[in-house]
Amino acid sequence: MEQQTRVLLDQVILPIGALVVSIIMGYACRITVDRLLLPFVARTRISLDGIIVRIIRTFIVPCFLVAGLALAIHLSSVPGKVVEYADKILAAVALLLLLFIATRVVSGIGQVYAQPGHRAAPVAGMLQRLAQIIIWTVGIVMVLNLSGRDITPILTTLGVAGLAAALALQDTLANFFAGFYLLADRPVRVGDYVKIQTGEEGYVVEVGWRSTKIRTLPNNVIVIPNQKLAQSIVTNYHLPERRMSLLIPVSVSYEADPDHVERILTQVATESGGTIDGFLSEPPPFVRFIPGFGAYSLDFTLICQVREFTDQYVVQHELRKRIFRRLREEGVEIPFPIQTLRFHEQAKGSLGEDLIANVAPHPVSVRITE
Repeated sequence: MEQQTRVLLDQVILPIGALVVSIIMGYACRITVDRLLLPFVARTRISLDGIIVRIIRTFIVPCFLVAGLALAIHLSSVPGKVVEYADKILAAVALLLLLFIATRVVSGIGQVYAQPGHRAAPVAGMLQRLAQIIIWTVGIVMVLNLSGRDITPILTTLGVAGLAAALALQDTLANFFAGFYLLADRPVRVGDYVKIQTGEEGYVVEVGWRSTKIRTLPNNVIVIPNQKLAQSIVTNYHLPERRMSLLIPVSVSYEADPDHVERILTQVATESGGTIDGFLSEPPPFVRFIPGFGAYSLDFTLICQVREFTDQYVVQHELRKRIFRRLREEGVEIPFPIQTLRFHEQAKGSLGEDLIANVAPHPVSVRITE
């Protein structure tokens, strides 16, 4: 009787007790997590610590259950082959649990870094999917290995298939990794106004894994492969900031006083602050006598600030009209091309007139000096 009781204890009660204790410990740990950890992470909707705590809460009971089953089987007196098969099954289940946990962790990290405004937001989704594919591929191979199957043919097939896919999709892969570079380094961002080395320019509307789309000012979309964009010289008019300098050349006659012209241009630009959309009053506009002495004019440059690249067109339009009216009011002449011809004594009279007719057939001003 005592021996039967001991056999019953060894074969039934201890395994079942180990399983029950494992389940109880799992639920106890979950309750501890609910009461101690969740209140601290519940304040933030998306945070890495909160995601990890929720993953622990979800998988803690299944992990204790698998551990309890393994302990119960080893405490029981079942045949050795049964224990061997059970160990393989439980190892496969434990590996699948680890795969689910790793996938959830990767997904959680992707959610954290994909939040709006984060620098890694554009590339987070792409990396999340890539990491999940790698995790499940490696996990499935490991499960097959645990089941006793020979995975050498599988690995060989995967290697050959990967090599063939890489050769067949080399352009696509090049665009993919170039897109990864663009999303990570962010030389261009959605909403930026850019100009490509080949002349295309416009607003960036999308940076995808294969191509980047740019909307031009005529409202057309240019699709540029990421590899081409990554290899091009790109001018980003929104970096380091949207505000930019606008240089407006103004030419006046040599008869004008440079100081007077400078005062006129500065006054016109200053008075235009706040009245032209996109024109910035600060920093204040200023004038420089550059490039200086032209072939037939004094050349000035009015330097002011506009809100962003496309505002320069309206600002130039309005400022040029106001400058023209003001120069006319002040009596400052805006010159047109002049040719000065010098004649020797023998080139006077009709010969000079013939030269003028041949040299200046177009409407230009010709000044004849002796």
